[in-house]
Amino acid sequence: MTYTEIQQVLDRAVDEHGVPGIVAEIRHADKTWFGTAGVADITTGGKRRPGEHVHTGSSGKAFTAAAMLQLEAEGRLSIDDTVDTWLPGVLNVNGYDGSKITIRHLLSNSSGLFVTGLAPEVSYRYATRAGFARHRLDVWTKDDLLNIAVSQPPVSEPGAAFAYSNGGFHVAGAIIEEVTGNSYADEVDRTVIKPLGLTGTHVRRPDETDYPDPHPRFYSVLFLKDGADPAKVTPENWQSMMEDPGLDPMDVTVFNTSGGWSAGDVVSTTGDMIRFVGAMAGGSLLPPEQHREMWTTISTEGGHWMPHTRYGLGVFELDRQVTGGTTLRGVGGSLWGSYLCVVGTPDGEHTMALHTNTEWKTWDIMFEAVKAEFGKGV
Repeated sequence: MTYTEIQQVLDRAVDEHGVPGIVAEIRHADKTWFGTAGVADITTGGKRRPGEHVHTGSSGKAFTAAAMLQLEAEGRLSIDDTVDTWLPGVLNVNGYDGSKITIRHLLSNSSGLFVTGLAPEVSYRYATRAGFARHRLDVWTKDDLLNIAVSQPPVSEPGAAFAYSNGGFHVAGAIIEEVTGNSYADEVDRTVIKPLGLTGTHVRRPDETDYPDPHPRFYSVLFLKDGADPAKVTPENWQSMMEDPGLDPMDVTVFNTSGGWSAGDVVSTTGDMIRFVGAMAGGSLLPPEQHREMWTTISTEGGHWMPHTRYGLGVFELDRQVTGGTTLRGVGGSLWGSYLCVVGTPDGEHTMALHTNTEWKTWDIMFEAVKAEFGKGV
């Protein structure tokens, strides 16, 4: 089996889409392939390499869901428990009702919580280059994140629609801590990272701003135009408000990402993420009942998210229209300076990870790679 087509996708990502550096790692049964294009460091020209530690963005949601489902398997909670069962009153503000929103709603992005990433409290800190430079080392506390989660009114009734909300996963993280008496990071380590032997993976500490070696530099152009008002950004108009293309990328390697917390603040490697997604897709970590719950999916149509997908609990399924013949299971995430997508077959035997050391540029990169690898038959 050759990987010429995948390498061509990587080269196009650099040449046509302006990605500084990109890697792909593929594991098919007992065989592994690793490819790269571009650079890990714009200044030195150093190349990207296997085993780099990278931020996984919202892929961390799957770690939260897996930890919660493990707690259910241990008999410590039910994902159909309401938020009020564990955090009485936390959601009972601004039109929300914690007696109607369940853990399942939180983990499936169907809680009715608004799209937290567009909250002005977040946007005003990071939306412009100048703001990012001022606030890149800010530490977000759990209380900060829970307050932001309910700072805007609901977008739907619980269970009525998909809306991608970091806030829902922040509430889920708080429930994990309430149920166990342990930190969110410790519970993810106990229930997911250690059982799977993910030696290059950890949840970042609240004050952590660096990465273990090796790692690439991370670069961003994810900023609004000068003078743009972050409060006026919507899921419909955000692209038109972004700064003009062609500006030099900003090095955002040193960055406190505590604002992600249980919605996505995991550092890992492409190899570890392949093992993780293989276990999530194939069911080798969770008991059968919890595995079925994780992969009971809902439509994402109209949710201003990745096209051609259905969402489970912290994970997604990619439909055959994109893959060229087979449904794939995966995780993905993007933030300033990092984009990761990992997809694989439902048996967990054939998995591909893509990472760019800049944020999401276009779905074309991922979809082209998926078709090249999985469209030829598995």
